Amino acid sequence: MIHLQRSAEIKATPDAVWAELSRFMHIDEFAPEVVKTEALSDAQSGLGAKRRCHFKNGSAMAEEVVKWEEGNMYRVQLSELDAMPLHEAAAEIMVESAGIGHSRVVWSFDFRVKYGPLGWLLGQTLMKMMMGKIIDGNLKGLAGKVTTG
Repeated sequence: MIHLQRSAEIKATPDAVWAELSRFMHIDEFAPEVVKTEALSDAQSGLGAKRRCHFKNGSAMAEEVVKWEEGNMYRVQLSELDAMPLHEAAAEIMVESAGIGHSRVVWSFDFRVKYGPLGWLLGQTLMKMMMGKIIDGNLKGLAGKVTTG
């Protein structure tokens, strides 16, 4: 698995950041590339909640919460990856205090690319760069949503 991690400090309490992150079915409200989400489970958040994210480029993928620590973090397993050159992928989002009135959000992405050694090279270069930009955009959108509503 290839590991990618980004973080950002947000001028808001961890509770305020978690309040937005825990609205699992509403990532489209701050993630710039996500145009729509649809619930694939009765659970709206927490362990077992599942959504499909539809992206600006017309592709979609499903995400299911496989780990949930209330007020702290969640991990999602990605599926329906046919439009991407991935065998498997997972993402984890964690929020922690970064001082009074500030939070640090850590967003990581673990993935395994198709196509053997060539895919690994693609993952270490182009995919890491592309996913890094997407995660950076998500963190910026989350900060904007939390601080301005």
